[in-house]
Amino acid sequence: MEPVEIIEDGLLLRPWRAEDADAVYRACQDPDIQRWTTVPRPYLPEHALGFVTGVSGQAWAEGTGAPFAVCDADTGELLASCGLVSIDRALDSAEVGYWTAPWARGRGVAVRATRAVARWAFDALKLRRMTWQAEIGNHASRLVALRAGFRVEGELRLAHPSVDGHPEGWLGSLFPHELAAPGEPTRYGPDTLEARRAAVFGRPQPVLFATAGATELRLRPMEERDLDAVVATCRDEATVRWTTVPHPYGREHAEGYLRDIAQAAWARGTAACYAIADADDRYAGSIDLRISPADPLVADVGFMTAPAARGRGYLPAALGALSAWGFTTLGLARVEWRANVGNTASRRVAEKAGFVFEGTARGGVQHRGERVDVWVAGLLPQDLA
Repeated sequence: MEPVEIIEDGLLLRPWRAEDADAVYRACQDPDIQRWTTVPRPYLPEHALGFVTGVSGQAWAEGTGAPFAVCDADTGELLASCGLVSIDRALDSAEVGYWTAPWARGRGVAVRATRAVARWAFDALKLRRMTWQAEIGNHASRLVALRAGFRVEGELRLAHPSVDGHPEGWLGSLFPHELAAPGEPTRYGPDTLEARRAAVFGRPQPVLFATAGATELRLRPMEERDLDAVVATCRDEATVRWTTVPHPYGREHAEGYLRDIAQAAWARGTAACYAIADADDRYAGSIDLRISPADPLVADVGFMTAPAARGRGYLPAALGALSAWGFTTLGLARVEWRANVGNTASRRVAEKAGFVFEGTARGGVQHRGERVDVWVAGLLPQDLA
């Protein structure tokens, strides 16, 4: 396959050259490129030179890929890498891959380049489909794919997961009729909910603060050192009675919660799960804010208190702080609380935090093998005022 040049939407996409090696080396020192792509770590000058003089040309010659240097069409400055990382002629399908140099971010370079590559691939190579995949948690790449027109359709286990990352990835596809025309405004712009949440969940989980009386609480991501206290809390009679934690509860359950629920939910952007820490940074409880899969503007809360921390007002303070963060940062319109009828302690927590009791849902949840009635309350942004 003969290398080509593409000029579109202010960009020049061209084959890589030996003189690009220094800029590639500089770009690939970026922690995000090293974290989310498959470039070698550490990334050395010889890696950059080998890519621009050997690997990229070989992909073109063998027809297995089409890697482009993405440059400013006026100045020639290298801005990004974008291209087809694999081509399947049996399916007439190809996978796109990209990174943006740190000095070129925030200008829509990756989106414009991906659109240009896709248009060339559909028109010149007569491909029927483009695919995209990225490790779960790479919200920046996901947002680029969405803006380029890809439909993110599910998850798959990665063939080559990174050592310190998730073993699963997101998967998306793009068909010719879904590709926007050059210069057409992108969907999922900076003011959209998708962009807002990509910026939140694409960063490390923040620490939140709350005050209960004279005690300052920290809502922080759960850590390994919290797990013994979590196990003790989940073995407590009241916790077993009113929640759906496994019973009997073992250390393996706490480890699974941390790995497969708390950390995985933040990576996916579906929930924010926190440990409530007291003034001495000891575990005092857990609280989760879970975004509804049916309505992205609605979330529900769940919480539990360590036995030794009960009766101190920690939970109402933590619930108010987390709900306020959900409204202001995630753009939520409503937070819901539910608890089995009779769980007056949980109801007091919700009402002290400002939740308005709305009624009883008969047979509202499955609880330890049977359907039970649940109380329902809601919190709106104006309720916190």
